[in-house]
Amino acid sequence: MLPCGVVGWLFFSSVEKMGECSEFRGWEELIPDALGLIFRNLSLQEILTVVPRVCKAWHRAVSGPYCWQEIDIEEWSQRCKPEHLDRMLQLLIARSCGSFRRLCVSGLPSDSIFSFIADHAVSLQTLELPRSEISDSIVEHVAPKLSNITFLDVSYCKKIGARALEAFGKHCKSLVGLRRRMHPLEVADKVCQDDEAQAIARTMPKLRHLEMAYHLLTTCGVLEILSRCEDLEYLDVRGCWDVKLDDKILKERHSSLKVLGPHIVDCYDKRFWDDDTPSDYSDSSLYSWDFMEDGIDVYEGESDDDNVWDDEQGLEGLEVRFYGGGLNFEFAGFDWPPSP
Repeated sequence: MLPCGVVGWLFFSSVEKMGECSEFRGWEELIPDALGLIFRNLSLQEILTVVPRVCKAWHRAVSGPYCWQEIDIEEWSQRCKPEHLDRMLQLLIARSCGSFRRLCVSGLPSDSIFSFIADHAVSLQTLELPRSEISDSIVEHVAPKLSNITFLDVSYCKKIGARALEAFGKHCKSLVGLRRRMHPLEVADKVCQDDEAQAIARTMPKLRHLEMAYHLLTTCGVLEILSRCEDLEYLDVRGCWDVKLDDKILKERHSSLKVLGPHIVDCYDKRFWDDDTPSDYSDSSLYSWDFMEDGIDVYEGESDDDNVWDDEQGLEGLEVRFYGGGLNFEFAGFDWPPSP
């Protein structure tokens, strides 16, 4: 069986480059580490459904940790069902054998799955969890297990606040980047969020990159961050309308700091954020696939390792949908608001 489509193109292009300075070898002879580097350039769908069916060597590569040093399922997770998201994370984290360095997922549905992630995060350095339903209490409980994190994204996480940020700061001593954007509708019922600014200032002195767009911050809160986070190079305070920063003083005291905002004109489509907007899992623009249909029988060659396909059992019943053309992030609001 030969690889086809984008899988084949990617593979043979890589082999051709390697063959420029060495004798051409059969693609099935590549070590799993090399295959993993190649497969990381493919889509999630291709890695999970196409690659494993090419041959047993490729199946081993995608079933082991080689392809899962970075787990980025943000686009898929924005529209999947919560129970499918939990199962996908459990599957991919198990395959990584605790070696994943980056995890990017949107909308964690519960504290329990966040706790599961933390239990296997010994190598985790970049954690991106926008729109997740995690709480202050679970963050305080599991933050000690996330000590190696250097970049954190908890944007649009409505259930956490200063307590969670302080817990992250106390236990993630190497944190240099924090993204904590909000949407105006999510902070409409709050009076002031300077407590979050104070938590950041007290516990995250090594920050170089900070995004706090559309928080209800005051000038005092931002100045406290600037006075304690002396290495800060980038500060996003778009939409923090009560913040008044003197450009002249900033240039004198923080010459290397780039500040975005607070005054900026943005636009967005409110329809996405309406509570009565129905979830649509049957969009005609998508196609669905099942992890487990005839997976055990797809390879017809001989092998002395008959158990290589056993991992397919963990995929049974898990339906995953992909969307044609991707998502419109400006409409969705996940990276909202855009720069002018």
